[in-house]
Order: sequence, then C-alpha cells, then structure tokens
Amino acid sequence: MKISIYLAVGLVIAGAVLGIGFGYYLTPEYQVSMYERNTMDLGRADRTLDLRYVNAMISHHRGAMLLAEQLSSNTTRPGMKDLAKNILKEEPVAIAELYAWKKSWYGDTKSVRDPIVANLGPSDDKFDLRFLNAIIAHHEVGIMMTKETRQKTSRVEILNNADAVEAFLVNGLTTLKGLRSDWYNI
Repeated sequence: MKISIYLAVGLVIAGAVLGIGFGYYLTPEYQVSMYERNTMDLGRADRTLDLRYVNAMISHHRGAMLLAEQLSSNTTRPGMKDLAKNILKEEPVAIAELYAWKKSWYGDTKSVRDPIVANLGPSDDKFDLRFLNAIIAHHEVGIMMTKETRQKTSRVEILNNADAVEAFLVNGLTTLKGLRSDWYNI
C-alpha cells in the first residue's frame, strides 16, 4: 500500500511542478489550468484511501504555503501581502488537524514531504500574475481531489473536510480569477 500513497502524492506533485513550469513559461497568455487533469488519482476505494487523501491534502496545503512565502517576499500590492499572511496563518491549522487524524486513525506519525513548487520568478510587474496562475491551478487540483474523495470515502470527517475545502477553493477561485481579470485582462 505504500506504493499507492506515494504514487498519489507523486502524481499531484508532478502535475503541480509541470503545470507551474508551463504556466510560468506561457505568462501572460496563460491558459485557465496549468495542470494535466488526468494526473489526479487517489487510487481505489480501500482501507487506506482516507490516509492517501490526508497525505495528499497535507501536501496540498503546504504547496499553498510555499507559494504564499514567495508572494509575501515579491508582491508590492498590500492586498496580496494580506493574502499571503492569511495563507501562512490558516494553512498550518488545517495541516495540524490532518496530522492529528493521521495519527489517531492510522498510528502514522510520519511527516509528509513538502511538494516542489516552481520558483515564480523575480519581483516584477508580472509576479502577481504568475502567482495568481499558480494558485488558481493549485485550487483546481484541490477541487479534483475533493470530488474524487467524496465519491470513494464513507468517513464522515473526510467527507466534511472535502466539502469545506471544496467550498473554500471554489469561492477562492472566483476571487482569484476576478483579480487576474481586473489586473491583467485574462
């Protein structure tokens, strides 16, 4: 089963890295999603599905934090600095809950490796666009993960988490795409 866990997390990470890299290369004529939609798969609905979801979601939250760290260092927009602060404040809370479930349900205390996120480049007039493209794609992958999980799990805590995460991501997409449209006409 360890191969399935690593495969799911690996696919998410590989999709993210490739998507962000291509998105950075294509900016500003950026497509809606930087990720290959066929790369997300948590595997079959078995006794470790919830563990694979928890590990993938920990990695997902850490990816948002790593992007936010770049944002906080490179943006000049006060609203974007506030966004970075909020991400860096809220994501560790979500991660802590996931680690608690992992330990409680599976006795698993292993840390999840940080995902590899692309370097979004220099602090220039397109930095915020590169961040928006990356975080929009990041949200889209998270939504794919929550949809898949809801189809395969019956654990109430995971279902509630997937619902809450998806609602947050869908609302966030509206805001992020609005900013991208307002600032860059994309």
